[in-house]
Amino acid sequence: MKILAVNPGSTSTKIAVFEDLRPLFEAGVELTDVRRSAFAAVLDQLEMRCALISRALSEAGFAEDAFDAVAGRGGLLAPMPSGTYLVNDAMKDYLTEAPRGEHASNLGAFIAERFAGRSGCRAYIVDPVSVDELSDVARISGAPEIERGSLVHALNQKAMGRKAAAAFGKRYEDCRFVVAHLGTGVTIGAHDRGRIVDVIGAKADGPFSAERAGGLPVDAVVELCYSGKYTLAELRRKLLSGWGIVSYLGTRDLREVLKTAEGDARAKLVLDAYVYQIAKGIGELAAALDGKLDAVILTGGMAHSRELVELVGRKIKFLGKTVVLPGENELESLAAGALRVLRGEERAKIYPTGEYA
Repeated sequence: MKILAVNPGSTSTKIAVFEDLRPLFEAGVELTDVRRSAFAAVLDQLEMRCALISRALSEAGFAEDAFDAVAGRGGLLAPMPSGTYLVNDAMKDYLTEAPRGEHASNLGAFIAERFAGRSGCRAYIVDPVSVDELSDVARISGAPEIERGSLVHALNQKAMGRKAAAAFGKRYEDCRFVVAHLGTGVTIGAHDRGRIVDVIGAKADGPFSAERAGGLPVDAVVELCYSGKYTLAELRRKLLSGWGIVSYLGTRDLREVLKTAEGDARAKLVLDAYVYQIAKGIGELAAALDGKLDAVILTGGMAHSRELVELVGRKIKFLGKTVVLPGENELESLAAGALRVLRGEERAKIYPTGEYA
């Protein structure tokens, strides 16, 4: 089976062609600041991105009508169960309205549909960040007006859960993992027999990351909101891309932080706090699973750092086995989701209900 996987990001569109799960071609189609600034909304970039993908495929010798499936990264959809979903009108309508915000990943379904149409095949998205499988008890926040929800690196977390389970000779649906995705954002998930039943990280709570604040003292946040120092838009921007490591040290690059920390006390303190909060978050979700784990899995781009993995590993050693599966792995994970459907190992779902097609 030949599968095209598409992962639109803010500054590039990553694409890959797979024969089953064997990569035949991979590329990052870069977008210049000038190109991006020409569009008022993310979805306005669709034609331009598709044209650049077409050119990249053509230059690599791939016909656009040669695919058995096209899988795109899912965007900021309504909360939904995990799985591989057919791209449909309800999904596209929601992404067009974008009530949960604009993000480059919102383009994934549209791009997948465009190239699937040229091949006469199905277009899919797989395990978007909006996957929400929280248990009822995990939804209680402590304030009746606020319910805890889930925004998580579900695509990579679940794919690495399947990979680790296979290495143990088990099915993912029979395992219990705590999976920590260490990237620009940090999310940690409690995986209980195929479901992510609790999460911390991303926007709301959990560890700070390269540019995100993570969990903050609520009373101090309330005071800041009413201080007049920031507008709502400015505060949201700070939370998502202006605080975290970069606000302390002026860099988002972990390699630079690790090097600076060797001789700079402030950098070492921030690094220690970063490691401390990641380990604390893993421990928190291990407790959510009653401490009964098959393994802790460390993944994401930051997990390429042996030093970071060793620092975190020392603090969570008491939890048992730790598996390190570094990288984002998103293109392979997209292809794997489509391939499971093509092989009949899994049935495609319909958005927004999550019912089987």
